[in-house]
Amino acid sequence: MTNEPVRYLSADEDSARWAGFPFRAGDIVISTRSKTGTTWVQMICALLIFQQPQLEAPVGSYSPWLDWLIRPKEEVFAQLQAQPHRRFIKTHTPLDGIPLDPRATYLVVGRHPLDAAVSLYYQGQNINRARQRQLTGHPPPEPRKPREPVRDWLLGWIGNDASPRQEMDSIRGVLWHYSDAWARRREPNIVLLHYADLSADLDREMRQLAHRLGIPVPDSAWPGLVEAATFASMRAAAEKTAGSGQILNSATAFFRRGVSGAGSELLTADELEHYYARAAELAPAEMLHWLQRP
Repeated sequence: MTNEPVRYLSADEDSARWAGFPFRAGDIVISTRSKTGTTWVQMICALLIFQQPQLEAPVGSYSPWLDWLIRPKEEVFAQLQAQPHRRFIKTHTPLDGIPLDPRATYLVVGRHPLDAAVSLYYQGQNINRARQRQLTGHPPPEPRKPREPVRDWLLGWIGNDASPRQEMDSIRGVLWHYSDAWARRREPNIVLLHYADLSADLDREMRQLAHRLGIPVPDSAWPGLVEAATFASMRAAAEKTAGSGQILNSATAFFRRGVSGAGSELLTADELEHYYARAAELAPAEMLHWLQRP
């Protein structure tokens, strides 16, 4: 593995913005693929750090997306520099694209790729593309053709051969993000979480994460913190969780279903078999067993 970060560049994010970032002891970097539980883990980190169920502002105002081109890099750096609390920073860049500082802890969140892909499809309908392009300095978008049905889109996603550097949310991009993190999983400051585990036993997962981060939590605080991190609570307080954002049409729609199995529901047995065969060509079997388990 090289020490020089790979550059990942898209229309609205650039991993090169990490260059020169002044880390400090205790920093938490949340490295996820789109729609795999990013906001959920940001919320969990906020609850563990502040130890109060109600946040005063949207979680993104505490935990900025460093790679996002919508805000100037200098502004994001200044915000983080001014924070007196333990910092937790969002990125959608794989670990090979950001500096790995021994003082920081890196959280990578896994989710079954088919479920994340379906969620990404619906998230695409909730983004104000014209506003996004305006904020990133691009010309207005061309009139969009009607989107193809989600099942057709998903089959196209499975067959898409775009490289991770071209499309981080392509099937190859998704599986590379996890394969790279999996190869680093025994490093002391790399923590792998899984969407299914958070769904199955949120209390246990939050306690384990608090232990890994070295954050003591009074026993009396746990019930309120866990309840605040449930999908239902986050959706009910969508404006405070996701915020209306600069490009979201609806904060509530950001939290669509929050369940597993959405991808498998759409595909026939043969199509699922094709997906699993394709995934097996692109990623290590041991990692896939962890990532794609029920």
